[in-house]
Amino acid sequence: MQGISAVYRKEMADHFSSFRFVILFALIAMVSVITSYMAGITLKESLEGVAKPQFVFLMLFNTTGAMFSMVQFVAFFGPLIGIVLGFDTINRERAEGTLIKILTQPIFRDAVINGKFLAGVTTITIMLVSIVLIISGLGLILLGVVPGAEEIWRLLLYIVISVFYISFWLGLSILFSIFFRSIATSALASVALWIFLSFFVSLGASVLADMVAPANAPGVDSTEAIVKNIRVKEGISLSSPMSLYTKASATVIDPMRKTTEALVLMGPMEKISAGRFQNPLPIGQSVLVVYPYIIVLIALTLVCFAISYLVFMLQEIRT
Repeated sequence: MQGISAVYRKEMADHFSSFRFVILFALIAMVSVITSYMAGITLKESLEGVAKPQFVFLMLFNTTGAMFSMVQFVAFFGPLIGIVLGFDTINRERAEGTLIKILTQPIFRDAVINGKFLAGVTTITIMLVSIVLIISGLGLILLGVVPGAEEIWRLLLYIVISVFYISFWLGLSILFSIFFRSIATSALASVALWIFLSFFVSLGASVLADMVAPANAPGVDSTEAIVKNIRVKEGISLSSPMSLYTKASATVIDPMRKTTEALVLMGPMEKISAGRFQNPLPIGQSVLVVYPYIIVLIALTLVCFAISYLVFMLQEIRT
């Protein structure tokens, strides 16, 4: 435990004293604030002279600003935080010759990888909490609405989901920094996998869905074909961590969203029933809707770090 504490403190000091962290945090905070400010102005104009709906404070995070909402911004660009914090974690120490010096001290090898990962997760948490607090303060000024207890709990749950999502990419970038001795190669591999999983998987899902279950197949009921096409597309898209995170975070941050499905078919009576009961879901029910996605995100993060841990413990370290 003493070794982990020493490595943890050293990594935290390195993160917060580096220009890389300052530039990254300033850039993300600036974009987040601008996006939320645009969303807040849009909400303020839309709610002018009308009764404010319930959970209006959460709309600040899921309302599209200039280009995207806060939730969408973290889904697309949050992985870059984990990649930047972890792509040179091990190979930089190896290239500078400090890794072997650390291991000659009374510090176990597992303390090195554990301390570095925990420091990265702590840094990610501090960044997310700070940004959410800044946006919340901005929302108080623009909307003049104090968040309720359930809104605060939903924001806390959103932060937890976001931390695990970004920590997955941190563990992945640490794994590449162990595999590759070149810092440039590990950074390129991390970014390439981020682009593939975040963008090309969704494009490939649409192509494969049209091949396996075409929506306009002759001799097939159009409604049935559309439903099958969407199910195939969503099933393939769930192989992307970004898709898992987007569905989980969007449902948690929006109490009026009662399902993660993109298309819900209802009959006439079901539509009438749904129209009568347009109440928001309690936070417990929202968690029940998205808990499979949250569990998968947590499992992916732990598995990715476990592989990094195993490879690092078995890897030969030479002077």
